[in-house]
Amino acid sequence: MGLVAESQKESVLRVTFYLLVAVFILAISIIFIPVFRGLVSGIFMIISGIILVMLGSILIGLTLVQKVEGKLKKLLILTGVSAAGFFVFALLHNIFYALEQVTSHIIILSYLMKAFEVVFFLIAIFACPIGFFIGVIGTIVMFNKKREILQENTFDKL
Repeated sequence: MGLVAESQKESVLRVTFYLLVAVFILAISIIFIPVFRGLVSGIFMIISGIILVMLGSILIGLTLVQKVEGKLKKLLILTGVSAAGFFVFALLHNIFYALEQVTSHIIILSYLMKAFEVVFFLIAIFACPIGFFIGVIGTIVMFNKKREILQENTFDKL
């Protein structure tokens, strides 16, 4: 029973991970490929952002609850944080842009808002996607290594 329960928990983690990857790729495709942008509305981007935050949070939670260890834990958390962070930092960029426009008559405050806007933009556009892709590639490699080890152990017992 213990082995079956562990494999079910691991499969939930894998499904959540691959679902997060699919939604992230879809959201990035809509942003960077103009053909996709014409097919969907702005509401879809908001919904996909909310889904990214939720799936990223679920992935982090599952990783911590299932007590995943080692490099796989770090990679799964990096993937979840980067996916959720992409939408959160893009939203913060827009909020600080609006605040910069509102505070344009107060020079120091306007420059401060502009600095925050730029920092959050750079994090959303560069840091989060790079972290996400590092986490995804590393996690897939670790999943495959784990699968190979399990298959070798199964064949050794037969």
